[in-house]
Amino acid sequence: MSEALVEEKYNYGVVRWFTVAAVIYLVVGTLLGVIIAGQLAWPTLNFDIPYITFGRLRPLHTNAVIFAFGGCTLFASAYYIVQRTCSVRLWSDKLAWFTFWGWNLVIISAVITLPLGYTQGKEYAELEWPIDIMIAVVWVAFTLNFIMTIVRRKCSHIYVANWFFLAMMIMVTYVHVVNSLVIPVELFKSYSIFSGVHDAMIQWWWGHNAVGFFLTAGFLGIMYYFVPKQANRPIYSYRLSVLHFWALTFGYVWLGAHHLHYTALPDWTGTLGAAISIAMIIPSWGGAINGMMTLSGAWDRLRTDYVLRFLIMSLAFYAMSTFEGPVMSARVVNALSHYTDWGIGHVHSGALGWVVMVSAGAIYHMVEKLWGREIYSKSLINLHFWVHTIGIVIYICAMWVSGIMQGLMWRAYDEYGNLVYSFAESVGAMHPYYAMRAFGGLLVVIGAVIMLYNVIMTIVKSKEPAAETTAAAV
Repeated sequence: MSEALVEEKYNYGVVRWFTVAAVIYLVVGTLLGVIIAGQLAWPTLNFDIPYITFGRLRPLHTNAVIFAFGGCTLFASAYYIVQRTCSVRLWSDKLAWFTFWGWNLVIISAVITLPLGYTQGKEYAELEWPIDIMIAVVWVAFTLNFIMTIVRRKCSHIYVANWFFLAMMIMVTYVHVVNSLVIPVELFKSYSIFSGVHDAMIQWWWGHNAVGFFLTAGFLGIMYYFVPKQANRPIYSYRLSVLHFWALTFGYVWLGAHHLHYTALPDWTGTLGAAISIAMIIPSWGGAINGMMTLSGAWDRLRTDYVLRFLIMSLAFYAMSTFEGPVMSARVVNALSHYTDWGIGHVHSGALGWVVMVSAGAIYHMVEKLWGREIYSKSLINLHFWVHTIGIVIYICAMWVSGIMQGLMWRAYDEYGNLVYSFAESVGAMHPYYAMRAFGGLLVVIGAVIMLYNVIMTIVKSKEPAAETTAAAV
């Protein structure tokens, strides 16, 4: 099938735009992370400019990486996968383009409002009410277009990747709307309709499900399509993938309370969240093993297939972070780890190791198909892989050591019951690890820049008639 016929059958235009936007936002989001990491190590780097202080840029960093980069990756891959697995064009091209421009308008709004200090002060939900409404409208349009495309499918079976995307879309809509229920008092000022511990509970019901469905279920949909596709082998166990889906969908919604141990939240609620968190190791590892075992009999591919390296390494980080998180939810561990840099290390092992690496593998795979030619440089993919991996290891190891040290210093008492260390002493002890984190983050940014260059050059070369290839027809 020629590239023109493929383009007529599927809407690849919106997928291309989301794909390029995702790579650009990866560079921007990780760069913001390095800036604020540098400010923690060397506070004078904020230059006493209020708009670029840590408190203003930190939520911009998380929104850029999660919703700008992660969101655009999910839009691109969901639109790509649902068309390929259903053998049908998107239900509405106009609605697809509406989601592209609408989502990017949300991102631009975040870039303007967060540095100005307009925030609800909620983790992963900082944006004020007009932007929250815009998010809901775009996300519902995305969900409707996806569901209606599946309804129009030309095959009776719905591939498991689409089930994961559906779970993400439905649950994110639900928790976002409930957590964003507010009483507006000004254009960019509002107050939550919930109060006190109820507000905290609703916030972390959202906060952990943003991780569980936006950053896990959605990207598992990516994994279940692109690992078998890149390996050119069927998924190891389709039954295990279905079990993984149902266990994750019904289990993840209960976990948010484990963020609130030793607070005003009733103990039984936190205990329930921790117990189910620990149980979630089983389906999470089942999914990771399922993806890895897809390479059974073809492990030699990893020597030469650098895209497959990204995908398989992401599963290793997925397995590690989904073990570490439940362990940290246990009260005895949480008493040491909570409010420390250990949590930062855990989050970034999942974000940079799982989310970014599976996204990079998917994007590299899609770019060849979307622009009808081989990637500009496979050597640059290999370089990106190693620079990114080394950067992650430096980053998370620094945060693990710093976090455990923090926890031990904060709870060290002498024989009279007095604290052995002041808070300032603990901050001073963390400085070398903060410098290491900034360096590890810088390597991640360099890797993102390498990826952006490789993608741009692939697009440029695809415009040359002599460089045409049949990759898109595969």
